[in-house]
Amino acid sequence: MTTPRDLLIIAMDADVRHSPEPGDLSLALAGAELIDLLGAQAITLDGDHLVPGDRPPPVDRLLDDAASSLVRRAPYESLGDWLWRRGRGLPEAYLAALEAEGQLTRSRRTSWMPFQTGRTVPADAPAHRSAASRWSSDEPVLAALAAAVGIREEPTGDSADVSDDAVAAVLAAVNDALQELDAERRRRAIDEAAADNIRRGE
Repeated sequence: MTTPRDLLIIAMDADVRHSPEPGDLSLALAGAELIDLLGAQAITLDGDHLVPGDRPPPVDRLLDDAASSLVRRAPYESLGDWLWRRGRGLPEAYLAALEAEGQLTRSRRTSWMPFQTGRTVPADAPAHRSAASRWSSDEPVLAALAAAVGIREEPTGDSADVSDDAVAAVLAAVNDALQELDAERRRRAIDEAAADNIRRGE
């Protein structure tokens, strides 16, 4: 399995209180792709720019798509630009891939809501078990991404220790992009509140 797939499965397993915002998850999945591409030496970092490498990406269709979409001419693409561009629609793409592979199922409806069909959840399949094992081991990268989107508390101890500088740079870029997105949400909320006040004549 890959880091973005594991992150999505963990997000689907999270209770409603810790379900990430779609925009947050989009950015984190794009960052997770970069981390896997770094691990496969399909990319390297030159400062905060992504330089395509010579090695092929891991055998995964969506990671192949990610690698093929890299800007291959100097000055290359910055981490931040990649996250915003690549993240668009990424949760839906990974959901579709998991569904096509039979990795998802519908939860059973509750007896007191007979007409509720349930929600889509990870099936009891190897992908789910692999993600759960990585999650329970408090693996640093997955823990950091989960914390960034609010699935869990901030990682502490060994789970906060990401020793690879390039991976740490990607995680920092994800956090910066999430803060930017949160600031934009706040600005929109203020603007909408002001517009509501004007409409009410306040």
